[in-house]
Amino acid sequence: MGKITVFENVTLDGVMQAPARPDEDTRGGFKHGGWAVRYNDEVMGRFAAKGMTAEGSLLLGRRTYEDFYAVWPKRTDGNPFTEVLNRRQKYVVSRTLHEPLRWMNSTLLKGDLAEAVAQLKQPDVGDLMILGSGDLVASLTRLHLVDQYILLIHPLVLGTGRRLFGDGIVPTDLALIDTQPTTTGVIIATYQLASG
Repeated sequence: MGKITVFENVTLDGVMQAPARPDEDTRGGFKHGGWAVRYNDEVMGRFAAKGMTAEGSLLLGRRTYEDFYAVWPKRTDGNPFTEVLNRRQKYVVSRTLHEPLRWMNSTLLKGDLAEAVAQLKQPDVGDLMILGSGDLVASLTRLHLVDQYILLIHPLVLGTGRRLFGDGIVPTDLALIDTQPTTTGVIIATYQLASG
């Protein structure tokens, strides 16, 4: 059976909103966009590259899908992630998008979220990785469909912003299975659902 892994940049106080750019996500008047960029280093780069070259597909919420589509296919700077993101199968959860989706290798999931995602967790689909997509992560966490969290925990407290585990999240026991520090103080922590 395939597993679902959530891969997120978060602050110490759990904020995940707009790590990459000032204009990435300004909902709620968020003014700290781009907060994660200054912490990038070679350790994070190697870790991200390893994850991007792994087999499997992406599972994205509408907002993240549209943001990625606006940025990645247009990059011509030789960034290796561009080709990987274009080539990778992308499953998109949305109530407002309609097929055909504009980005190559993109499929809109239809019907009940729990049923559609459970169908994707079959062996023939492989593993799924969620990037960003905070609302989707919250929904799948409540449905007990997330198997693993890879959190890049930044040594930063913002005090405001959308959090990875906000109100309404169900109690979930996790087991820490790996940690890796970066040169900039970020801790890459991998958690799986605790058994029993």
